[in-house]
Amino acid sequence: MADLMAAIKKELERYDVISVKEVTLTLGRLTNLGCEQMEFAYEIMSRDSILDGSKLVIEEEDVRVRCEDCGYEGPAGNLSIDEDVHCQIPILSCPVCGAAVKVIAGKTCCVKSIEIEEAD
Repeated sequence: MADLMAAIKKELERYDVISVKEVTLTLGRLTNLGCEQMEFAYEIMSRDSILDGSKLVIEEEDVRVRCEDCGYEGPAGNLSIDEDVHCQIPILSCPVCGAAVKVIAGKTCCVKSIEIEEAD
C-alpha cells in the first residue's frame, strides 16, 4: 500500500487538487492482498494528507488463463478449501484438457482511477 500511496500522491502533484473524492484500485485475486487489509491500510496511510477522507474502491480481478495446448481461454477452475470459510484457490491447469496454462489476468495491483476536485 505504501508504494500505491506514493504513486497516487505523485500523480496528484500534476494537478491543482482541492480534494480527492475516490481512488479505485484493480486488485487481482492472485496477488494475495486482502481487500479489508488494503482498505484498513489506506485509511491509516491517508490520514493528514490530500487523500484524507477519500473513499477507496477495490475492483477485484478474477483469474483468467490461456491454454497453449487446446486453445482454452477463460476463468481458472477453483479448489474450495472449506465451505464455511468461503476460501477458493485457483487451479492453474486447463479446465478442459489439464495442461499447464498461462495466467492472463488476476495478478494486477494498480490504480485504475482517481476522482478529484480541482481548483478553477
